[in-house]
Amino acid sequence: MNTNSNLYIFIYSSVMVIIVAAALSFTAITLQPLQEKNIEIEKQQNILASVNIEATTENAQELYKKFITNSYVVNSKGEKLEGKIAFNSNLAQEVAKAHADRDLPIYKCTKEEKEYFIIPIRGKGLWGPLWGYIALEADLNTIYGAVFDHKGETPGLGSEINQEAFQKPFKGKTLFNAEGKFVSITVHKGGKGAAAAAGDLEHGVDAISGGTITSKGLEAMISDCLAPYETFLKTQKN
Repeated sequence: MNTNSNLYIFIYSSVMVIIVAAALSFTAITLQPLQEKNIEIEKQQNILASVNIEATTENAQELYKKFITNSYVVNSKGEKLEGKIAFNSNLAQEVAKAHADRDLPIYKCTKEEKEYFIIPIRGKGLWGPLWGYIALEADLNTIYGAVFDHKGETPGLGSEINQEAFQKPFKGKTLFNAEGKFVSITVHKGGKGAAAAAGDLEHGVDAISGGTITSKGLEAMISDCLAPYETFLKTQKN
């Protein structure tokens, strides 16, 4: 065949496209189990981080089995849903539903003979999704720990939500006021000391300086994701 002909070029190009496509498909299929495993381990690390347990990729599974002693899914009435697996819940799909229609995953941690309840959250920031985990003490009101992350928030500004300096002040804040009303957590803009200046030391934290939109998005995420758990939290506490 004439290697300079249009037919040869067409056949050669077609064969190369098929070979490359087949190679890419094979690679994607081969790596998929490994990618899914990495996602699972990262999720376990984040859940553990909310209760101040540092885990590596090597020991995350072992620590998860040790400290996460139970997990289940409830509805907005606080009723456990049989046949549902908390770890498999697709939070992106759930938060798109009305509060009353959501499946609500819960993880129970037992650490140093104390129990903590971990709730996953997901919302929207300035440039993309936000997510995280809120760990509550046994009173189902006081925050024991919080971990947040993002996809694409502005470096040095909104991206700071995944830093300890922003997450640590959530510890000790409460979700219910003195009358037992769910008030969630308020993120006060104005820089360091803004929550104190507003007289909101029980339910408020300082926003990230220069990252107001991300901070308020995180505030909305916490409120929207925890509100459907109100009946469960009150029922379990009683």
